[in-house]
Amino acid sequence: MERTTLTARAIYEEVKANPLRRSFGFGRRIALINIDLQKAYTRTDLYRTAYENDPRQIDHINRLAALVRSKGLPVVWTYVAYMDSGEDAGIWGTRSNTEDSLQNIKFHSDRAAFDERCSIDRVRDVIYCKKMPSPFHETPLQSLLIWHRVDTVVITGGSTSGCVRAAAVDALSRGYRCIVPEECVADKHESYHYANLTDLALKYADVLAVEQVIEHLSHEDQA
Repeated sequence: MERTTLTARAIYEEVKANPLRRSFGFGRRIALINIDLQKAYTRTDLYRTAYENDPRQIDHINRLAALVRSKGLPVVWTYVAYMDSGEDAGIWGTRSNTEDSLQNIKFHSDRAAFDERCSIDRVRDVIYCKKMPSPFHETPLQSLLIWHRVDTVVITGGSTSGCVRAAAVDALSRGYRCIVPEECVADKHESYHYANLTDLALKYADVLAVEQVIEHLSHEDQA
């Protein structure tokens, strides 16, 4: 095992600066997958489970959503919520049982609600409730992507070390190119955040500045 005194952020900056890294690149048709931008994870003023990296995260995501939507391509929003019993969280919901615990994000609760800053088109956009980290797990997401002939997914939301990472691993495993706009993902602690951005960049995704993603999508026809 290689050892270092560098912080997770410093290691990530080294990886990002490496000009020898090859990118997966964008394909021909993209989908935007916005993961769990619900109050339990975005409203740091209300909930201890929430986190923030870039304070403009949701603004960036709204810009991406408007651009993708304008091209007639899918914009997906996921959230997690569970039954009163919590049994639909399965083994994932057994490690703790406090008001902050995952399985206690109940249907129709404030913690389950999307952040009001999210510009969701309730007619055009697709909303999935997921129970596990990956948005592909037991949702119709893959069928949606096949229908739209998508070959590239842009992944935003949180957490970087949890559901975002799971989404990228599952997407890559299914043959999709993965793009992660750096300013559009967040985690509870910078160590987890940057360590997982490093893993994503080295293995599973192209981690890009959000302006690079917007620039590409603005000038690329999605045939």
